[in-house]
Amino acid sequence: MAKSKTSWLIKFGILASAVYLHNQRLAKLARKTDALTAQAVDELNRKNPGLNAACRFIDVDGVILHTLIAGPEDGPLALLLHGFPEHWVSWRKQIPALAQAGYRVIVPDQRGYNRSSKPWGIRPYRLDALTQDVAGLIEKLGRETAVIVGHDWGGGVAWQFAADYPQMVEKLIIMNAPHPKAMGRELRKGWEQRRKSWYMLFFQLPLLPEFLLTLDPRQTARRSFQEMTIQPGAFSDDEVEMMAVAMSQPRAMTSMINWYRAIRHQPVNKANYIPAPTLLIWGEQDFALSKALTEDLTKWVPNLQRHYVPNSNHWVQNEAPQEVNKAMLTFLKRPFPTT
Repeated sequence: MAKSKTSWLIKFGILASAVYLHNQRLAKLARKTDALTAQAVDELNRKNPGLNAACRFIDVDGVILHTLIAGPEDGPLALLLHGFPEHWVSWRKQIPALAQAGYRVIVPDQRGYNRSSKPWGIRPYRLDALTQDVAGLIEKLGRETAVIVGHDWGGGVAWQFAADYPQMVEKLIIMNAPHPKAMGRELRKGWEQRRKSWYMLFFQLPLLPEFLLTLDPRQTARRSFQEMTIQPGAFSDDEVEMMAVAMSQPRAMTSMINWYRAIRHQPVNKANYIPAPTLLIWGEQDFALSKALTEDLTKWVPNLQRHYVPNSNHWVQNEAPQEVNKAMLTFLKRPFPTT
């Protein structure tokens, strides 16, 4: 019995030491975040005179959202929502275009990501909490409405926000993010989307996904961004380093994955009717999402336009920024009466 207890204590000590060293290594990498953020913002301003981009920490009902703000103070609001496993820098190629078009551009790190608050547990990452962040951010900035732009999980939040807060949405732009009703339909229909969505089941496991993904954050970032794009140069080494550093923030990866875990605590097909004029931009070579998700949407989104980008993968705004920006600005200029 004593020998067995000693063996167990040794194993526990080895495991505890490994976890401690792992966390220390992540903490060392995470300490680079302030310098890298300042460098990225300075580069944006240097390349785009008059952009006046700056970062602020905004308190939204106790959740602190690190937010990049750019463009004229009196311009109409455009709020950009990133996906997984990104943060504000994934919009770096859209921020100047929108600001130059006269928009006040707001780009938060969503809760759980990078420099924003990371609440404990799973339920704080339900869609109702995430959409409340968006509403609160708009109100904190003294506005009543905004153009909402979302990619990936940010698109999921944008769909839900447009359904729950229709009075706050001027126009809606979605990039490679399925309407929840369409996602439910395709998952029920057959194996194509089920195969693509296998990782969502893996993310339901406790602890293991975040441990594996942070064993080497730089490798995770390279594989997620550089190795899964079609167009070379979509993400620079500096940008990948920023993503890796963001993943290394204390509790960041757990918080990010908790977005997926929170799915089981909310109705899968919650979002329904979207009255806002909507543009759906879709990279056709998406490794995670079937093109069938873009079809038969008008029953839920009657004021819908689609723009397909043939030679682009999931990271469409990074792989085809000029085409995406042109599609966005054309859509925003065009009158689009609601029904």
